[in-house]
Amino acid sequence: MTKDKAETAPKPKGKLKKLLFIGVGALVLIGAGAGAGIYFGALSTHESKPADHYPKLVVRSDGDEEPAAAEGEEGEVAPKVGTVSVPNDKFKVDPRKYEVTYFQIPDAFTTNLADGSGFLQAGISLSTFYDGKVINNIKRQAVPIRSVVLMVLSEQDPALLSTSQGKQRLQRQLTAAINDVLREKEGFGGIDNVYFTSLVIQ
Repeated sequence: MTKDKAETAPKPKGKLKKLLFIGVGALVLIGAGAGAGIYFGALSTHESKPADHYPKLVVRSDGDEEPAAAEGEEGEVAPKVGTVSVPNDKFKVDPRKYEVTYFQIPDAFTTNLADGSGFLQAGISLSTFYDGKVINNIKRQAVPIRSVVLMVLSEQDPALLSTSQGKQRLQRQLTAAINDVLREKEGFGGIDNVYFTSLVIQ
């Protein structure tokens, strides 16, 4: 009798250890699940916020109004308010449905050309189909935008710039570079095109 009791005594301890391990394992899994739920919940909340935070497209009015120009500090125009949210700033915009706003960069850009044989001076204006938030972002990021525009201009070959294809290529390069700055600094680009208001190559 005593021998049987001695043989069976360790068994409850073994069961207790197993139950303890199972309990701890269950707590770890529950904790991991809760942590993942909080993490992914925070991500989805963060991703849903930009709909209100990011610029929205401005629907074209039925009237025959000319496109508004968001001129610099002197001729301030009331910022447009957009109503159409988009999933991201690479959304393909139909120019027939949305209003365009032009914003002229206040000062011209002057830089040496890539081969060192001359210089380029350019005045530029930016167009956007989005609301006043894009214009505010441009103004807020004026310093990095000026920097990247100067870098792009300084890499140009004067022979290419003498052709219309070269100028169009430069427009595309500037548009991409400015959008990259806005995406990095503000989380949203929104520039549709860059237009030359003056272009002097010497």
